[in-house]
Amino acid sequence: MRLLVKQVRYEANGINSYMVVDPAGAELPPFTAGAHLDMFFRDGRVRQFSICSDPADRKRYKFAVLRIPPPKGRGGSQAVFDRVHVGRTIALGEPRNMFPLDEEAERHLLIAGGIGITPIMAMLTRLQAIEAEFKVVYCTRSPEHTAFMDELAPLAEDGRVIYHHDGGNLDMALDIEALLREYRHGTHLYYCGPAGMMSAVQKASAHWPEGSVHHEYFAGPALPPPAPPGTVHAEDAVGVGFQVKVASTGAVYDVPNDKSIVKVLEENGVSVSISCNSGLCATCKTRYLEGEPDHKDLILSRDEQQSVLTPCVSRAKSAMLVLDL
Repeated sequence: MRLLVKQVRYEANGINSYMVVDPAGAELPPFTAGAHLDMFFRDGRVRQFSICSDPADRKRYKFAVLRIPPPKGRGGSQAVFDRVHVGRTIALGEPRNMFPLDEEAERHLLIAGGIGITPIMAMLTRLQAIEAEFKVVYCTRSPEHTAFMDELAPLAEDGRVIYHHDGGNLDMALDIEALLREYRHGTHLYYCGPAGMMSAVQKASAHWPEGSVHHEYFAGPALPPPAPPGTVHAEDAVGVGFQVKVASTGAVYDVPNDKSIVKVLEENGVSVSISCNSGLCATCKTRYLEGEPDHKDLILSRDEQQSVLTPCVSRAKSAMLVLDL
């Protein structure tokens, strides 16, 4: 889709929101709370940004971006801040949702860290529309780093949004373990934020029932650097070279420890659709027929991992993987 940037708004320190519309005023494709948009850059990069606007509003999408300059960032957010202005037309994919609400749940607990509030905002709109029971815990460094405070003010006043500001001090971080220690039947958990918070929530919610915990990562794992010559790897070590076989042709290719499966397939003329290239979006998920993958994605369920892998980041524990391609 080629959409027109109608509004750019300062939301908090380092965070802008962007409202886009159809240039001719037409309705946009529908989306569900938790969905994201792929933004396509002229140099071939693709970045994902969660939609934070009302799913019932088909006239506009709104997404928010946290500016993370290189070397910490990969340059996408900086490019948006520098180049995406009101009146510009940008290329976006249709909404995709890998972080959906379970509207059948009895109640919802949502934990957001920093820019992780973006998919949560659309969820809150939907939860209010269906009159669901929910509570949000929103963690940031300070009020100045907290986006959407005006929109969230009514929910904060009635206790359904709770702010936690830690001042950047880990000693002041939210006690996630205490928050999630007791599971209340019928509750579903949703969380999104920086890596440290994601890891803490994952660990603290490990005892929650299967299917009751939902998450979305904003950054995925990177391939490890090549190992020095002569390095001896453990059987399950990340990055060990292996082979992949394309079932339809019987062709076998070596996957060295410094290349992804997708890269090796691409070099040999085998096309696999990719988007995030980080194990976050499942665009490239591929069925495997034999072998034992070393899953490195952050999106597939345990059941899905029994039959498919994400070749953009996943490796192999076995000597060969046979792919259904």
